[in-house]
Amino acid sequence: MDLPESPIHNISDTARWVAVYRARESERPDAVFRDPFAQRLAGERGQQIAASMPFAEKNSWPFVARTWLIDRLISEQVRGGIDMVVNLAAGLDARPYRMDLPRSLQWVEVDLPEILAHKEEVLRKEKPVCALERVRLDLSDVQARRELFLQLGRRANRVLVVTEGLLVYLTAEEAAALGNDLAAQPAFQHWILDLASPALLKMLAKKMAAPLDQAGIPLKFAPETGPEFFTRCGWEPEQIHSVMHAAAKIKRLPLFLRLIAMISPARFQPNRPWSGVCLMGRRRSE
Repeated sequence: MDLPESPIHNISDTARWVAVYRARESERPDAVFRDPFAQRLAGERGQQIAASMPFAEKNSWPFVARTWLIDRLISEQVRGGIDMVVNLAAGLDARPYRMDLPRSLQWVEVDLPEILAHKEEVLRKEKPVCALERVRLDLSDVQARRELFLQLGRRANRVLVVTEGLLVYLTAEEAAALGNDLAAQPAFQHWILDLASPALLKMLAKKMAAPLDQAGIPLKFAPETGPEFFTRCGWEPEQIHSVMHAAAKIKRLPLFLRLIAMISPARFQPNRPWSGVCLMGRRRSE
């Protein structure tokens, strides 16, 4: 049987899709963050994609909780004195425009040319709150990203790397290679990433993976060891936050899941549906 055409045509469409959920959260009177640019960035195409993904449409809470958690971790790192944020696969993230950031902070967005061109067009009349630059780069080009990381590492003393929504599309080998490349730069001190458990990836494969598979961007990465996967790459977890428990805290979790969250541990469990946001630090020498 022929499957219906995927509403998602490429990896950049996932950025439009997720921006819809940030826009909807921003419209709430009790919003936990405000992204006044999300609706314009998502555009009509983003709305169409979100409407065609029934499982995700009913389960927007992970996207909201993930954004809220990463906002908090970035703010914490800014207070701690970082001087550069490197946002890999930045997509339609508008944090340099909407967050309370020091003007002196360097913020570098790295992504494919098409999605960055769209963002620049939509935000052409807006002014970022910090020093923002954009780098058009395919992160699968290993040599080019290593050269970029080297250049950025020379420009800053304490760099925070963010990879929101990126790792799940990589193979384990690709994720490990990226972790190694980041750890090769001494100035890259911390790394915010999000992870799914194998059990969650299996559940998502049944519910919503078909459109992604058709678009050639299947969900892949869900390590059995969770955040500890990256210890061999030179990183160790400093903070691990369950997305479900964060969603319960901000009152975005459906009632039946709130009951589950009350009796479920927040720690990573490979055999249970789990997603989390992690703050990784450089691994200390033995």
